[in-house]
Amino acid sequence: MKKPLSVSFIIGMFLLMVCCKTPSTSLMPNIDTVDEKMNTLSPSAWPHGEYEEYLAMDNRTFPDNPMAIGKNGAVTTTFHAAASRAGLEALKLGGSSVDAAMTAALTQIALNAGAVISYFGIINMVHYDASTGEIVSMDATWNSVQNETDPLSIPGKVDPNNLFNKKEPSGRTALVGGFMKGLEEAHQRYGKLPFQQLFQPAIHIADQGIPLSKKTADMFQRRDDVLRRLPETKATLVKPTGESYMAGDLFKQPALAKTLTKISKDGADYMYTGAWAQKAVAAIQAEGGKMTLQDLADYEVIWSEPRKAIYGDYELSVCGPPVMGSVNLIEALNLAHVADIKSTGHWSENGASFKKIFDVTNFYSLSYLPQATLNFLYPTLDLTYDSRVKMETSQKLWDVIQKKNNLGEDKGGTKHSDTVVAIDKDGNMTAVTHSINSVVWGSTGIVVDGVSIGDPASFQQMQLAQIKPGERLPSPIEVGILSKNGEPILPFASMSTGLHQQTTQSLLNIIMFDMDIEEAVNSPSIFLPSADYSNPMSPKYTIRVMEDAFPKTVLEDSGLSTKEIPASERRYAQGLWVGIHRDPITKKLKAVSPPYATGCALAY
Repeated sequence: MKKPLSVSFIIGMFLLMVCCKTPSTSLMPNIDTVDEKMNTLSPSAWPHGEYEEYLAMDNRTFPDNPMAIGKNGAVTTTFHAAASRAGLEALKLGGSSVDAAMTAALTQIALNAGAVISYFGIINMVHYDASTGEIVSMDATWNSVQNETDPLSIPGKVDPNNLFNKKEPSGRTALVGGFMKGLEEAHQRYGKLPFQQLFQPAIHIADQGIPLSKKTADMFQRRDDVLRRLPETKATLVKPTGESYMAGDLFKQPALAKTLTKISKDGADYMYTGAWAQKAVAAIQAEGGKMTLQDLADYEVIWSEPRKAIYGDYELSVCGPPVMGSVNLIEALNLAHVADIKSTGHWSENGASFKKIFDVTNFYSLSYLPQATLNFLYPTLDLTYDSRVKMETSQKLWDVIQKKNNLGEDKGGTKHSDTVVAIDKDGNMTAVTHSINSVVWGSTGIVVDGVSIGDPASFQQMQLAQIKPGERLPSPIEVGILSKNGEPILPFASMSTGLHQQTTQSLLNIIMFDMDIEEAVNSPSIFLPSADYSNPMSPKYTIRVMEDAFPKTVLEDSGLSTKEIPASERRYAQGLWVGIHRDPITKKLKAVSPPYATGCALAY
């Protein structure tokens, strides 16, 4: 009998990372007949030299990413500046914020070769429709497999000290992703440009190729054995000569270009009931998986009312159920208010506040424990999702924290996702996070017609055991829109292993400490803590921060074990947060991207 995974292992990989009709093709012009210089989003029509300039930004030296200011529209991303530029082009051609966000998301995956994000991955979105004043939530995350009745026996384990460790390849580790379904439904509801146009930058990248950046090439090197395991994967991600791709090599994805062209014309059903679906199921089953065509055909996007929380003049709107990341975020913000961090000052200036922000952001592992375990540990507390977003529950939890009964876990890892935030000229706002939810192509290494299929079930066995086969797996994504005095002012999204810590701190910087968005993204922050579990009943935490970001006296006065890390180690501990602020009076836009990420903020 397989031994259940520990909570720390599950969180570590879950945060590694940390909605359907087919569009009528008769209403969409054929891309091939569009005037190249007037109506295309393809980089071939961008001003001379811009495409190469934005691709080269993937190799720039950090810190970077100045704030972008505009009034007509803005786009920001955590990774891939060329994706931001594609999204901005969508806005300039009259597209909505959804058009821009989805164009950028499609482009990000092509730029990343499907390594940490995938067209068969997951996506969450919070959107503000300026014409109706409505904020909506979209969940297109993982569905479990209907025939998988024994998830605890799914192969896989996580070694947080070796994220690229070899795992047993198995088709049982694949889950049903909703990225393309979500993208299509979001466009059907809120898009203005023809559906086909959104795909043009990604198709251009796949067809014409891009020179590999060092960061992307490093992923090819790390996963070389995985990329050579299956014939189609090898044909896609290894040179025809048998050599590995290196930095500077021209990397083309012809099979992906054909797949994206087919989807752009026929709609998402091509991936869920069409030829791609048949190939994907066959490939997964050939590796021992239990996924069937019925799993793909039954997939539905969830649209819901956002979860909301009020903090003085501010109202937070985040993804609705079953997204657990929203619960984690609201709970942390509630805890910060219960702890009254403001009274002791910002955590970058005061040791007591530094201790508080660690406690506030280190309690979300409640989301990873079975309800029966929570009932056993806290028989007097209602720790269901609906209760945990209440301020009175946070007061009780804070009392627990003060008694040192902290459930925080180590969540070491690397980036697994991408974010896009966009605002258009009409004031519509869209915030998106999407992910493959596994480590760099996954360990099974399945690629079908250029589309990567990861192994997100290889570390979420315990979570899968808590839901029924075929149900939606709750997502840890934290994405939303902040309003002030009833006016939406700031869509935001986050990613990477420390996404919870960074999102909480960025929002508190604005809500509690009155920072503007540029100050909020650049302010000193704590990263993902590491932990020593040699004594599981009393783990020892080490709080990681950027070297020279905090005064030594603040770290000492916190009474915590701390470690200052160099910029080269940030990627394995940091969270990344992006947002765009829209002044409700002047309509001026301020867009930000993290200073240690290859994305960028653009506005016009």
